[in-house]
Amino acid sequence: MTLIPSPQSDASTPMQRGSIDPSAVMRIKNLQLRAKTIVEGFFNGLHRSPLHGSSVEFTEYRPYSVGDDLRGLDWKRFARSDRYFIKKFEDETSRRCYLVVDQSQSMGFGSLEYSKIDYARTLAATFAYFLTLQRDSVGVLTFDEQVADYIPARRRPGHLHQLLGVLSRPLSGKGTDIDAPLKQIASLVGRRGLVILISDLLTPVDTLRTNLAYLRSRGHEVGILRILDPSEVTFHLDAPSMVVDMESGREMYLDPDAARDVYQRAFDEHKHQLQQVCDSLAVDLHMMVTDQPLDDSLFHLVQSQQRRTRGTARSGMLARSARGAVNSERGGK
Repeated sequence: MTLIPSPQSDASTPMQRGSIDPSAVMRIKNLQLRAKTIVEGFFNGLHRSPLHGSSVEFTEYRPYSVGDDLRGLDWKRFARSDRYFIKKFEDETSRRCYLVVDQSQSMGFGSLEYSKIDYARTLAATFAYFLTLQRDSVGVLTFDEQVADYIPARRRPGHLHQLLGVLSRPLSGKGTDIDAPLKQIASLVGRRGLVILISDLLTPVDTLRTNLAYLRSRGHEVGILRILDPSEVTFHLDAPSMVVDMESGREMYLDPDAARDVYQRAFDEHKHQLQQVCDSLAVDLHMMVTDQPLDDSLFHLVQSQQRRTRGTARSGMLARSARGAVNSERGGK
């Protein structure tokens, strides 16, 4: 997969891009149209053209195999070596990308006119649309307390429509079990690929650490978009109230003054632990608050891929470190 910015931009400076108001986009009922609006309206020229031709950049050679297009043969190289070689172009280097989307009940929360799951689905649809244009194979796995839907990564007509259909299904589960989906992705995806987890990450950090380390040890690139409602980032309660846990259904009484400090300390500590885990494993973690522009997520993805391209050697070292973390975890049990 190749994600590069337009010539005017640089990885170290903000890219010239539009800011997509989530409220305006959410009024578009069709999920594919939302994704198309985000990708085509604000990222024209961001990536290489997906079309064959002069815009596809030559990268390397590979030996000729029966059935290859003879137009790709390098006759000059054949004259020198008496062996057939095919020019391998950038469009042949597509990768498998998996969108792992949390559809637990906590994702149904929203203090705005739309919920976290509306925002998350839109982001997932945008990535699917964008990666399809990149000629990458895209798959989706949704989960709550168990794996709900799984569609393998493919690149064929009608596949995007199938992905968007799965993403549009209503929430049904209760709790969140992030262990099962990450284990399933790691076991199913043999080739190195890109795994994008979209979740509010209301889950124990230790479970997340173990699974992220395993994914990284297998050579996968991992990115996380943590989706939070503004009221979750800044706790606000006007008066003493009875509140309900969306996943367990348990009711509890909260005094706003007492709860505010406890909540903020717990939230900040959990956030800090998540960042430490992701930093140690070279996992890109981005917190997306649902009132933020939707195009920021694609911007993060592009910048992350640029850093990956420039830091291949370092990624190899971090993958070995992740393998060590997995072995250490297993040895301690």
